[in-house]
Parts: sequence; C-alpha cells; structure tokens
Amino acid sequence: MNIYIGNLNYRVRESDLQQVLEEYGTIESVKLIIDRDTNRSKGFAFAEVPDDAEARNIINELNGAEFEGRQMVVKEATPRR
Repeated sequence: MNIYIGNLNYRVRESDLQQVLEEYGTIESVKLIIDRDTNRSKGFAFAEVPDDAEARNIINELNGAEFEGRQMVVKEATPRR
C-alpha cells in the first residue's frame, strides 16, 4: 500500500522519516517530494509498505502524531486523477 505523509517539517530527510515509519512496520521505500525550482522539500512524502495490515497500523499510530514540531497527516495515498 502506498501511504501519504503530510504536514512535514521542511528539514525532515527521507532517512529520518523512514526510521520513524519503521518503528511501526516494514517500509519498502520513502520518497520525499522536492520542489523543482527551489530544491527544497514541499513538506510531504509517500511511503510504500508491502503489507496492508502494517500500512494500516502505521496510519493509525502516526496520523496526528508530532514529528519535528509538526502534527503529521498520514493516510492511504490516492492515485492522481
């Protein structure tokens, strides 16, 4: 399952985020979204979790949790339209 992680502090790195997520389940990959013009984080990321049950656990445990001074939004990612 692909999950969306939003409202991230702009200083958060992919490795930091992966470490936090791995406390709650197996993470296949983390992709922090970077602004092409400024080369800075846009404040959100996507993570691929191979096991749906673990993905739901990550969502339940981390949605609304504070990380680097901000309350994360964690939910199932929806495909672009």
